[in-house]
Amino acid sequence: MSEGSTAKRVRRSKAEQRAETLEQILDAAEYLFSLQGLHGVTLRDVAQRVGVHTTLLHYYFQDKPTLFEAVFARRASVTSGRRMEALDLYAAEAGDKPTVEGALHVFLDTDLDLYIEGGEPWMNYAAFCARVSNTPEGAVLMDVHFDPVVLKLVSILKRALPDTPEEDIFWGYHFVTGALMNTLARSGRIDRLSGGLCRSNDFEAVKKRIAKFMAAGFHALKD
Repeated sequence: MSEGSTAKRVRRSKAEQRAETLEQILDAAEYLFSLQGLHGVTLRDVAQRVGVHTTLLHYYFQDKPTLFEAVFARRASVTSGRRMEALDLYAAEAGDKPTVEGALHVFLDTDLDLYIEGGEPWMNYAAFCARVSNTPEGAVLMDVHFDPVVLKLVSILKRALPDTPEEDIFWGYHFVTGALMNTLARSGRIDRLSGGLCRSNDFEAVKKRIAKFMAAGFHALKD
């Protein structure tokens, strides 16, 4: 093997190591932010969880807000992309006859499936989004990454409910996302209230019920 090809292999190996370290940093920050939010976590906390010196984090990220934004964006592009694709497909298949429940199933189930199938990393991201969604810094990122897919859902709901005032459809979405964020938080409150009958991490149970429940709410707004 020539020296040139050996050097090239070493360079690839270093790149792979950097990519692995970056993922470890993002995973650690995601977990910590999901528990304590932006202001409850320091770069030192993240470095300690990864097992590296704080200076290494500055190699990858200028400061904590930059790290926070990277954590948010990493999975946001996946979930928003999947939902947009699913909503586009549903809109095309439904044609002139979309239904509220059908649109909500696509929007909510596609997202919940990511958390169910993705395991603990995705469940951490779910809790992270739930925690930061009602903070100023989180709201800005929600606008950037999720507004297009939300507005796509709203456009389908308007077609499904042509006689419903537009403000009621936006209020309906507001209530949907509130229920979704409460679910993603996995606070354990429903576990305690129900005496263990319901579990806050049982996203399959949520998936079976939430779209139907929320669709009924949209229809009730017409009365």
